Amino acid sequence: MAEGGGGARRRAPALLEAARARYESLHISDDVFGESGPDSGGNPFYSTSAASRSSSAASSDDEREPPGPPGAAPPPPRAPDAQEPEEDEAGAGWSAALRDRPPPRFEDTGGPTRKMPPSASAVDFFQLFVPDNVLKNMVVQTNMYAKKFQERFGSDGAWAEVTLTEMKAFLGYMISTSISHCESVLSIWSGGFYSNRSLALVMSQARFEKILKYFHVVAFRSSQTTHGLYKVQPFLDSLQNSFDSAFRPSQTQVLHEPLIDEDPVFIATCTERELRKRKKRKFSLWVRQCSSTGFIIQIYVHLKEGGGPDGLDALKNKPQLHSMVARSLCRNAAGKNYIIFTGPSITSLTLFEEFEKQGIYCCGLLSARKSDCTGLPLSMLTNPATPPARGQYQIKMKGNMSLICWYNKGHFRFLTNAYSPVQQGVIIKRKSGEIPCPLAVEAFAAHLSYICRYDDKYSKYFISHKPNKTWQQVFWFAISIAINNAYILYKMSDAYHVKRYSRAQFGERLVRELLGLEDASPTH
Repeated sequence: MAEGGGGARRRAPALLEAARARYESLHISDDVFGESGPDSGGNPFYSTSAASRSSSAASSDDEREPPGPPGAAPPPPRAPDAQEPEEDEAGAGWSAALRDRPPPRFEDTGGPTRKMPPSASAVDFFQLFVPDNVLKNMVVQTNMYAKKFQERFGSDGAWAEVTLTEMKAFLGYMISTSISHCESVLSIWSGGFYSNRSLALVMSQARFEKILKYFHVVAFRSSQTTHGLYKVQPFLDSLQNSFDSAFRPSQTQVLHEPLIDEDPVFIATCTERELRKRKKRKFSLWVRQCSSTGFIIQIYVHLKEGGGPDGLDALKNKPQLHSMVARSLCRNAAGKNYIIFTGPSITSLTLFEEFEKQGIYCCGLLSARKSDCTGLPLSMLTNPATPPARGQYQIKMKGNMSLICWYNKGHFRFLTNAYSPVQQGVIIKRKSGEIPCPLAVEAFAAHLSYICRYDDKYSKYFISHKPNKTWQQVFWFAISIAINNAYILYKMSDAYHVKRYSRAQFGERLVRELLGLEDASPTH
């Protein structure tokens, strides 16, 4: 037994090296946060633990098939199934006859569009997305709102017009909650655990609260405005333009909802009364994200309070509305031969065929419960009575589209027009060795695993301040995304080789620079 355990330990580094080499061939860079994550535990189809069973998996009897040793020949690639209605599927264009196809050509070189000097500071990277002219507009709009508010509700003798310097400090205080993970920004001026005397001396608590009371990005609704996010939409548009101009994404990208739920520290420490007082989030945030670097390319905010068929409640249950989100996120991606990875709620034959006509290629996970399965062969969506061996799969093809049913302690189905169905891949696990699969499955697992690890760290650095107004919630989430994108550009620049700040140190540095304390160094 001891020798067997020692052999497994000796084999693990070789398997990890093989996995790393394969990931590099799929154009996935190292984690931009420089921290190692769990062994792809967030991927149900990529994990071999008992928790990896999907809702579509068969019973526990499926797990009796042991994995073969890494050097063993893979099992037959396509598992035999029961009699299928071949005639109906052939009439719909689906066939078990597979043909090779080249991958979409992509010759663009992704990365930052601007070379930052080695002396560039944290605020220099942040202001690639939130420049002074945007901050000056916040100053103007905040002062306008304060003036109109006082005209209506009475003069506020303690109010003085905010300045650009104060607006930067105001943002700095808010951003500091993403580092301290303290929900109340006012804790800075308290004598408690989260107090920070050096920051508190820059501005009084009373002045901060006055700016917080009147803070606005757009003070008033214009007569032509009907959008529910009119108070923050100009900022979102500006942010989107800056994302587009500052970074060119790689070919592979992911559409998903990032983790923006409540801070786990707050949930673990708050009382039941505090939880009851919290208002439910009234919007859904979706992103298109570069899976090679983690840079968020595009943001889409969908309001629940909009009502009608496009509301968030309907969005949760109707794949066609998820398709609407996907179209919005990919409106600037046409003709660039991008490969987009999607989850079950977005994956559909209709959408993928529509995108292919625009020069956008896709690879998505399918779910009979969550996906729009219109036009897909029923035989490929039904689990066989006898589970096949792990690593076996069945593929049918229609034009350039491939429908894959792959087994790994459960049935996992994929739809893709980005990868050849005859190209072989492999899932490499530390404990189980190699599990054969089509290349599309390996690519999906690798890219989604990267995004899962990014999300685990990315969610740690959201601004913890939780206002009740929806437009303010959206604004602070957008600022958090901008800071994460700024850090990614920092890590890809010469400035990172001068001072290798971690994400937490970068955030601390940004706060101090916004507050005018740029001579101070990160504390850890």
